[in-house]
Amino acid sequence: MHTTQIEQQLTILLRRVQRIHFSTASGEIEVDRSAYGIMCRLVDEGPQRLGAVAHAFGLDPSTITRQVQALEQAGWVHRESDPSDRRASLLDLTPDGRQVLLETRDRRRQWLHAALADWSAEDHEEFGRLLEKFNLSIDKIVQALADQPSPPPA
Repeated sequence: MHTTQIEQQLTILLRRVQRIHFSTASGEIEVDRSAYGIMCRLVDEGPQRLGAVAHAFGLDPSTITRQVQALEQAGWVHRESDPSDRRASLLDLTPDGRQVLLETRDRRRQWLHAALADWSAEDHEEFGRLLEKFNLSIDKIVQALADQPSPPPA
């Protein structure tokens, strides 16, 4: 498959992922896409400072601050003192936040299981391996772009 075909398939995938999000975000509690991403990061990577979350998503800290405040208001995220620096705080999920994430992930994984039901175990392994490789390649490019000096103001 050439780069053009891959780009076309990625575009289709992104549109379908949007549909998947909408169809799996609703349950008893609806979780928006940004909240889901932040919650997954905190569960998968552990408690983090707000700046680390912002950096991970390539977003301005003020954007993440607004998103985290909404999660705090929902009772899904709380702040705790950072043991390495008491002046800073770490974000983590509350028990309610963990339950909401567990239920949302379960709905998404059920959908994914159905979508891949007629694939062989070998196809599952290969697809997972290639997706991981692709994501690592993207991370390298994003990091290289972040490391480039900003152009001087005009």
